Amino acid sequence: MSEPRSAPTVGQVVLGKRLQDLRERAGLKREEAAKVLRVAPATVRRMETAEVALKIPYVQLLLQAYGVPADEADGFVRLAEDANKPGWWQRFHDVLPGWFSMYVSLEGAASVIRAYEPQFVPGLLQTEEYARAILRGGAVGQVADDAIERHVALRMERQSLLTRPDAPKFWVIMDETVLRRPVGGGPAVMRAQIDRLLEAAELPNVTLQVAEFATGHHPGTYGPFVLFRFAVPELPDMVYSEYLTGAVYLDARPEVASHLEVMDRMAAQAATAQRTKEILRGFRKEL
Repeated sequence: MSEPRSAPTVGQVVLGKRLQDLRERAGLKREEAAKVLRVAPATVRRMETAEVALKIPYVQLLLQAYGVPADEADGFVRLAEDANKPGWWQRFHDVLPGWFSMYVSLEGAASVIRAYEPQFVPGLLQTEEYARAILRGGAVGQVADDAIERHVALRMERQSLLTRPDAPKFWVIMDETVLRRPVGGGPAVMRAQIDRLLEAAELPNVTLQVAEFATGHHPGTYGPFVLFRFAVPELPDMVYSEYLTGAVYLDARPEVASHLEVMDRMAAQAATAQRTKEILRGFRKEL
């Protein structure tokens, strides 16, 4: 049987969908594809849904059964070999939950990331001290200092995403609560964090908006969520929503459309990007 992984890479998700498409174009059911491999149909399903790594001998047999030309099959196999390589974040497997490793994979592959954060500065924009304070304060039970430092290191490494040559568009709406809640036990941490937000706001691919208290209730006040959009056609828009001990990933069109509508309504109601810079400078002077 193919080897399971804690979370698939985006490459595995894309190639799994392509395998499914090739099978359907060939007019074969999963049961028929399974006979080619001499495995249970569930194994074919797991490959197509990226629940397991793409076992190369299986991929080669399937491509042959689906009538894929040799040169195209060779290219697919090379992509599968690359997709099976662990992502850079696997170095942090000791502290990275399986449900969040998928998030990091999606984050790295997205062309657009839109986030709503009602409580804290998003991880991609946090300073080290702010992140450290959040991680210590949010830990349930006793967490060793070295584990917290590993989490901080992971968070800081993720931030290189915003300045790479093919950086995604990052559009964030934060509640005013984010700025008013003290983090770190003193004003120094928050001053540095607001400076970081002001720096990020100058990046051409980053848009920051603050949802001020004065504008009243808005449709996103129920909880944080992130919406991913990808340049790869095989990957649909996806919504990530986190809870205390895990997260859910939504890709059904009605659910994604509802979240997108809420995000658009919040963006229209929140302070503009220029006004947000003024708000940040104002809070910076208060600290």
